[in-house]
Amino acid sequence: MDKIKTNVSLDAKGLACPMPIVKTKKAMNNLEAGQVLEVEATDIGSKADMRAWAEGSGHQYLGTIEVEGVLKHYLRKSSTHDTNEKNHPHVINNENLEKKLEENENIVVLDVREAAEYAFTHIPNAISIPLGELEERMDELNKENEILVVCRTGNRSDFAAKMLTAKGFANVVNVVPGMSQWSGKSVGINR
Repeated sequence: MDKIKTNVSLDAKGLACPMPIVKTKKAMNNLEAGQVLEVEATDIGSKADMRAWAEGSGHQYLGTIEVEGVLKHYLRKSSTHDTNEKNHPHVINNENLEKKLEENENIVVLDVREAAEYAFTHIPNAISIPLGELEERMDELNKENEILVVCRTGNRSDFAAKMLTAKGFANVVNVVPGMSQWSGKSVGINR
């Protein structure tokens, strides 16, 4: 295979979520419209994260190639008027989610962290669908339910909330800051 022509290469190997995205955002800010960024990462979740971030920020996700255990993501910077990163408009904080759970409101908590993160600690009865699997597993969710999406910090859940809304889910809310600061009831290996 011929080498893909890139303008800038970014080394994000050995970094875990959200750092590959954080570094990618910073590198993308220094590119000119139309330039291509290659991001080398070893975090398996970065494949879904890069695609979701690019789509949410207006940049073009070109694809990912795996070479000897390294994921090489290719992104093209869009023109400045196309790159206004949009956050999901419906957000709830941890405290309000905890109140909804205590009041036994008819809600679905969707945890989009990786399976290992979920196994160690999660909100009771939360449905685990990692972000990288969400597109293929959306049919496991009811489009009419109120779905509160949680991850570790609110970044992956923002991508997931935008993805679900784009696919016709009527009532999707992003939980911020997510499990990194969750003090409510939880279950899992660490509990």
